[in-house]
Amino acid sequence: MERKLIYLDNAATTPVSESVVTEMTKQLAENFGNPSSTHTFGRKALEVVDEARHRIAEFINAQNDDEIIFTSGGSESNNTVLQGIAKKYHYDCQIITTAIEHPSILNTVKDLKASGVDVVYLPVDETGHIGLADLKAALTEKTVLVSTMAVNNEVGSINDLAKIGQIVHEYNPKICFHVDAVQGLGNIDLDVQAMQIDFMSTSAHKINGPKYIGFLYERTGLTLPSLITGGEQEKKRRAGTTDAPSIAGFGEAIKILQGVSRSDEQKRYQEFQQIVLDALDANEIKYQVNGSLTGLVSHHTLNLHLIGIGTYVMLTNLDLAGFAVSGGSACTAGSLTPSHVLTAMYGADSPRIEESIRISFGRLTKKSEVEAFADALVKMAKRLQKA
Repeated sequence: MERKLIYLDNAATTPVSESVVTEMTKQLAENFGNPSSTHTFGRKALEVVDEARHRIAEFINAQNDDEIIFTSGGSESNNTVLQGIAKKYHYDCQIITTAIEHPSILNTVKDLKASGVDVVYLPVDETGHIGLADLKAALTEKTVLVSTMAVNNEVGSINDLAKIGQIVHEYNPKICFHVDAVQGLGNIDLDVQAMQIDFMSTSAHKINGPKYIGFLYERTGLTLPSLITGGEQEKKRRAGTTDAPSIAGFGEAIKILQGVSRSDEQKRYQEFQQIVLDALDANEIKYQVNGSLTGLVSHHTLNLHLIGIGTYVMLTNLDLAGFAVSGGSACTAGSLTPSHVLTAMYGADSPRIEESIRISFGRLTKKSEVEAFADALVKMAKRLQKA
């Protein structure tokens, strides 16, 4: 009999919702026109794109639909902002970010630094949060961009975006505030106007949508050089034939989120966390939580330091038993690179760096799956901590 596989790595990607598959299949079969074409086939495809764009703009409280630029995902959107800002100021500027950003931010600013940009990395505390005083102290007359995550992809820490936006724009209204909301979309409420966000990156595959499609929110009046040049798609801001079926799938995923309470989902994820922690406590498993379980945190992620058990040993055992979790960011988890997030939080010498796993829940995760996982985790931890 084939073993049942249980997926608990939703911070890496999420299973595609059934209605998203249905919508995309319909568009692929019936609506193949190029949205840039002026004939009937093109106009029908454009209607699909425009409908999704409007739904997304409404969901994040954008001023108008034109503020939504479709991209291939979070990495492209992040690069568009960072490289575009640096190019706009001829690399003679300062960009402020944090030590625990996604590699698409950190690797890009590293390259920009080599080109002359002054890059400031804000430190984080042991809960994965920056100090607002540190942000205030870092701002200078050369600062042109502050870029930070909405929700960290490894420990779930949430940045107070409204306060950050306020601090940035009170210091200088011309400084742009960019938010990498790839982990935030669907897990927290996002209001670009209330939070004073100028640019925001997202990706559909983190909200039960298709891969290789995302959007960049760009506030009206702010224009960046195009990262990808060529045709005049996306109002000359992003070249390349518009992928109407994927955009339709993204729109359907957003439609689902419009009917879901973020607070209710967080309560459900918190219950899932407690199931795992109660099982560990009841069986006297030695562990520590990386980050925090209270305050500004998204409960969809539970990062555990299982004392004395190597990350890859535990991941291998869980995988063989049919459970999918990870050791950190999916963009680095395939390598032996230590987690830069945990390193920034606890120091390079901390045993947490090599003895931690990330469990992440999603909208389609079932309580019974979490219970089965908790039982398996306890059995493995008991055996491995005795070894």
